[in-house]
Amino acid sequence: MVEQNLLLLLVLTPFVSAALAATLPVGSRNAETWLAGLTMAVVLGVLAVLYPAVDEGGTITSKLEWASSVGLDLSFRMDGFSWLFMVLVAGIGMLVLVYARYYMAADDPVPRLYSCLLAFAGAMSGLLLSGNIIMLVVFWELTSIVSFLLIGYWYHRQDARDGARMALIVTATGGLCLMVAMILIGQIVGSYQLEDVLAAGPQITGHRLYPVVLILFLLGAFTKSAQFPFHFWLPNAMAAPTPVSSYLHSATMVKAGVFLLLRFQPALGGTDAWFQIVTGAGMITMLLGAFVALFKHDLKGLLAYSTISHLGLITALAGIGTPLAIIAAVFHIVNHAVFKASLFMAAGIIDHETGTRDMRRLSGLAHAMPVTATLAIIASAAMAGVPLLNGFLSKEMFFEATYVWNNGSPLDNWAPYIAVLAASFSAAYSLRFIVTVFFGPKATDLPHEPHEPPALMRLPVFVLVAACLAVGIAPQATLGNWLTSAGMAILGPDLPHFSLKLWHGVNPALIMSLIATGLGVIIYLLPRRWIDRGEEGLRITRALEFARFFETGLQFATVTLPRRMLRRISATGLQGQLRVMVLMGMAAAYFALGPLDWNITLPEISSRELVFALLWLIGGACALAAAWQAKYHRFAALILTGGVGLVTCTTFVWLSAPDLAVTQLLVEIATTALLLLGLRWLPKRDEEIAGDNNFTSRFRRFRDLMIAVTCGLGMTAIALAILLTRPGSSVGDWFLRHSYVEGGGTNVVNVILVDFRAFDTFGEIAVLAIVGLTVYALLRRFRPALESVERPRPQVEAEEQALEAYLFIPAVLMQWLFAPIIALAAYLFFRGHDLPGGGFAAGVTFALGLLLQYVASNVRWVEARLTILPVRWMATGLIVAASVGLGSWIFGAPFLTTHYQYLELPWIGKVPASTAMLFDVGVFSLVVGAIVLMLIAIAHQSLRVAPRSRPTESEEQS
Repeated sequence: MVEQNLLLLLVLTPFVSAALAATLPVGSRNAETWLAGLTMAVVLGVLAVLYPAVDEGGTITSKLEWASSVGLDLSFRMDGFSWLFMVLVAGIGMLVLVYARYYMAADDPVPRLYSCLLAFAGAMSGLLLSGNIIMLVVFWELTSIVSFLLIGYWYHRQDARDGARMALIVTATGGLCLMVAMILIGQIVGSYQLEDVLAAGPQITGHRLYPVVLILFLLGAFTKSAQFPFHFWLPNAMAAPTPVSSYLHSATMVKAGVFLLLRFQPALGGTDAWFQIVTGAGMITMLLGAFVALFKHDLKGLLAYSTISHLGLITALAGIGTPLAIIAAVFHIVNHAVFKASLFMAAGIIDHETGTRDMRRLSGLAHAMPVTATLAIIASAAMAGVPLLNGFLSKEMFFEATYVWNNGSPLDNWAPYIAVLAASFSAAYSLRFIVTVFFGPKATDLPHEPHEPPALMRLPVFVLVAACLAVGIAPQATLGNWLTSAGMAILGPDLPHFSLKLWHGVNPALIMSLIATGLGVIIYLLPRRWIDRGEEGLRITRALEFARFFETGLQFATVTLPRRMLRRISATGLQGQLRVMVLMGMAAAYFALGPLDWNITLPEISSRELVFALLWLIGGACALAAAWQAKYHRFAALILTGGVGLVTCTTFVWLSAPDLAVTQLLVEIATTALLLLGLRWLPKRDEEIAGDNNFTSRFRRFRDLMIAVTCGLGMTAIALAILLTRPGSSVGDWFLRHSYVEGGGTNVVNVILVDFRAFDTFGEIAVLAIVGLTVYALLRRFRPALESVERPRPQVEAEEQALEAYLFIPAVLMQWLFAPIIALAAYLFFRGHDLPGGGFAAGVTFALGLLLQYVASNVRWVEARLTILPVRWMATGLIVAASVGLGSWIFGAPFLTTHYQYLELPWIGKVPASTAMLFDVGVFSLVVGAIVLMLIAIAHQSLRVAPRSRPTESEEQS
């Protein structure tokens, strides 16, 4: 049980710290560093405690019930592979966070950076530890969202915005493909649990849907790990701050794809399709990335394409899929994370101290920055695969995996040659990085005079470089046991015997390594003009970057194609577009429902039904009159529309649905009041269209009437058919039997909303919050030209006084009604669980009390006496509702499970109490906040005064 709780702690701790980091003030770099460093230290401490449980093939699992009926539970699982990856996430994360303290300027919004970095660590933790493949995809997409925020951290820069957008589109689209693949896998296996999926390899690969699953799965993995042809987003993500690049592109973001490939290799691998696609993509990516990196002038650009190349190497090993190839892939994941993180930090130090990353301007930095130069040279040598460093060992294992016979295909036969060629380019760009930046004459064209950074800024680089040396010299002692545990987690009993040591004798892998190194030196010594021309001069390097193809495709898909379709199939106005949508829906309903048997016996019509029909004749007359009056007088049309709403409300009462009637009545009042506030800002009608004697206008109105009547009759027929053909019992009977027994309330509708289907309600109030914020965001920027703007201020004030005198009596009445309305809101709230009412109805009622004050009084007079902060009400509502749901987990119950009992109160006696009432408090608070926020936005547009230079106090508080 302790181990399971620690597993949950690993996922939750970074998210909690991220929320705390976001609250710290700008300029608090020390506090942010301490908070983030302690968070990662806690994660590392927990991992140290859990290691004995995952050593030798052990597994830790933890499960929280959520939606068990559909196979969705919050289950977490740790084995040796995920444990090793977690060490990388937390260990390198701690070093990056310390490094960021000295890299970021004092006036940078550091809380946002640290909060996003910690949130990203939490998303990666959830991805690595997910025991449910659907939840794995949720965390997968969360990494895409947080990386979007991190890449676009300096959002005032165009390249940062473009890079963040590109990364999000590519990786999130791949994530959607992965979601479909996971759903199909779950349907094939019959379970969404990771352990069941990994054990069902033959069942998946033998299924007829395996090719579809494989393609969708690989699209998700390839987009995340920047494999060809999706590699272009990673170099464009270099617009992020260097700490972000160091973390995302060494140990976290891009490694998620190769983690997924290795994790699911037992389930999806071992087939010819897997070998050809995965190995082929890996080899192409490895060679392409290494080739383009050689011609890059920007330090981070060179490291970005180097990362692409090494990710291709790991992907190729995953595609080969032999036990030794899997071990080599895991080994190189660790090695690459260590030396690439140190290189990104070294590049950041160079940029920080010299003011540039352009290799054409950098030279001779070893004289001014000897310590940094030494560390960067060692890390670059590890990247090139020089002996006595960690990169050499995993590179030899890679050569060995490509050299041995696998399946005799052309790709298998060419693999050793491609591997040697790519490794030679890797040696060449590593040599170029070392020689160009640190040797040669002292640079004279630098923005800053280079010097060594603070010692603590170099400390993370020193630790990582020391790890490169330690693993390279004593691999078995430093990493052997951890690598064995990770291999057993993937391969199980198929884990081969392997030996991590410096010398394996003269073998093909050593010969391939020597050839690659020598060839790399030769490539570097080729005529300098080839390399110096870089990406600006060589067309092939620009073509291989693919970014411009993405931009062209995105422009066509989002701008050119929609415009062409709009010209061909769309109407020019909103009414025309709605008409097209209604006609398409009508056609779809006809083709779907037309073939059904509509011979339904109608019941006998009594006098009661005739009265109901008369009621709806009144409602129909109001509707037609509203449509007619909209041409002449919108206020009259609004009143008639309210008449239709009242008829609908009466219908709910007639059909014994008092909850719906109360809600309909309150929403009708709120909507009418809001429309009254915004009525004056509606655009004027086109007189040519609205003319009485215009034949086109009459035809249009008749056509719209026929469409409306047809759709109305169709919906009536469908509703009648359902009512007359439904079985005797329905789900409603189940709710009637269980609402009091299991929900503690006699109001079945309210029990459904706050208990049985509370998660739906939670989603609906979240949508309402988004709508409120959207309306406010749109209207707060809209300042229409008022007639009073160009007139003298005294004249405006005189008109205001006249208006206030005119509204004096309504204003006084509304002020007297305010207290009774608030009392009514409280009455509806507290009775909601047993009688018609509830949090939503109470929230709308409370907001109506404020709304009517705005309608009948001066806006500033109201806000001077009634101060309400709607955004805080909305945030409080969401937090309270979510907290009620999370609280059930403490007692081991599913999310939003309700508990109720009777409480004995002094002088009152027993009263029912339920946690659903707390959830209803959240609903109440959010509804009030959302309606008042929209009210403030609309009311301030109706101010009959000239606009001021500063926002009002209410706007600032909102």
